[in-house]
Amino acid sequence: MAMQLKSSLSVAGGCALALLLSACATTSPESESALDQARAAVERLQAQPLAAQQAGKALQDARDALGNAEAAERAHRPPEEVVHLAYLARRDAEVGEAVLSEAASRDAMAQAQAQRERVLLQARDREAALARQQSLQSQAQAQQAQQQAQDAQQQAQDAQREASDARQQLEAMQAKQTERGLILTLGNVLFDTNGDTLKPGADELMSRLAQFLSNHPDIKARIEGHTDSTGSDDYNQALSQRRADAVANALEGRGVSASQIQAVGRGKSAPVAGNDTSAGRQQNRRVEVIFSDTQGQFASR
Repeated sequence: MAMQLKSSLSVAGGCALALLLSACATTSPESESALDQARAAVERLQAQPLAAQQAGKALQDARDALGNAEAAERAHRPPEEVVHLAYLARRDAEVGEAVLSEAASRDAMAQAQAQRERVLLQARDREAALARQQSLQSQAQAQQAQQQAQDAQQQAQDAQREASDARQQLEAMQAKQTERGLILTLGNVLFDTNGDTLKPGADELMSRLAQFLSNHPDIKARIEGHTDSTGSDDYNQALSQRRADAVANALEGRGVSASQIQAVGRGKSAPVAGNDTSAGRQQNRRVEVIFSDTQGQFASR
């Protein structure tokens, strides 16, 4: 009996020692390190804000694998099994992080594309606005040009009508069209012989002429005095100048601007008839009023 008891105690002791050695083997540094790495990987994954939405399966697989590894450790399973289960947990967690990274890349690309489309749209809007503005400016310029053309046409018509009216009024005063323009000839009857004072009979004609020039301030008048060949050159030149000045003074006295008229003595230099007859000399003794156009320009001689 004693021998059998001793033998039983010896077997029991051996079994206890084997269990103790097996327990020490399941808590090896290798399995503990693998579990720590797996836990850290799973914690990193589940700490991501979008892990559950975008990597839910990988996260759940990683949690399950980590739970299996921890259960294997608690059950004192072999270290190799614990290490393998911890590896699966870490791998699933890394898969989840890769999924999140890919999703983040897609989001970044989508945001970049959206930003690019916004920039392009803004550029198109600016171009469209610029085109509209340029179109409006072109329309305004075209309208302005059309208005200017209409104004110019109206001004030309007004100038033509004014010139026609002026011509009719001068022709009514017996003005004649010549190569030097319209000329009103005032005969010698306006002055006494060798005199330079206008006779009272010239008042009506001077008044009509002054009224015409006042009504047409753009038209200028050049008043030229002429004589026949009787007398010296100096005498005839002075007499023709005095007679031209007399007509100019009469017009200024009736309100015509001095800048609108010019008095010139031509003496006997421009006869219109021969001086060898009385009738010819009478035609040469004259005062001519030469009129400019409505722009104040005189015709070339």
